[in-house]
Amino acid sequence: MKFLQILRKAATSPQNRHRVSSFSANNGRRFFSHLHSQPPPPASFGIAFDIDGVILRGETPIGGSKQALKRLYDESGNMSIPYVFLTNGGGVPESERAAELSKLLSVRILASQVIQGHSPFMQLVNRFENELIIAVGKGEPAKVMSEYGFKNVLSLDEYASYFEHIDPLGKFKNSTSQLAGCKKYSSKETDSENGPPSQRVEAVFIVSDSVDWSRDIQVLCDILSTGGLPGREISTQPPLYFANDDLSYQVGFISH
Repeated sequence: MKFLQILRKAATSPQNRHRVSSFSANNGRRFFSHLHSQPPPPASFGIAFDIDGVILRGETPIGGSKQALKRLYDESGNMSIPYVFLTNGGGVPESERAAELSKLLSVRILASQVIQGHSPFMQLVNRFENELIIAVGKGEPAKVMSEYGFKNVLSLDEYASYFEHIDPLGKFKNSTSQLAGCKKYSSKETDSENGPPSQRVEAVFIVSDSVDWSRDIQVLCDILSTGGLPGREISTQPPLYFANDDLSYQVGFISH
């Protein structure tokens, strides 16, 4: 009993009250500081967004899409909920698409967060890495495939330019604009004797939507029916890979 009275008296003395309150305050601050410094637990889910018609219409953000994306980051600007963009569009490398989306949506988006229709093609690099392949579609299909690691890739625009009269409607078109810059992304130099007409096309990749359907269908038929050597005998068809087969998609033009 006497021992308890001594403890009570010591605790209620002015000096000790100050020491106790100071100890409690300091430890309280350290406790809450420790809680505040702890990173939040990782999210137990992620989000996959479509782009055209969901996040953007053309190059214009839809509704509150920009504000919604910002809510996926914490106050320090770190991503708190992981997300990716999953789109069947394409025609440009994922790094360029990520930079475009970052600018339009005012958030930092990495190339690893962009999965396009042709992104799975990179899984075929080991099979066709050094073989001649043809990349078809709008944008920069040969550049896309080159960045995946394919070392001998030509766009269909460039490939068709080596064959005179391969496009039956060519005389009605202005091909200058089609070929402008296409050789910039040719991944292998060729000469007249060992150029594309003498090399077998081992595979064709439809990377994005065709711009010149009539020409592309004709050239593809010639490639596929002759085993990859247009103008030669009928032979076994080389593989044909489609990134997507869409003919209808959301753009800036509104239709109902």
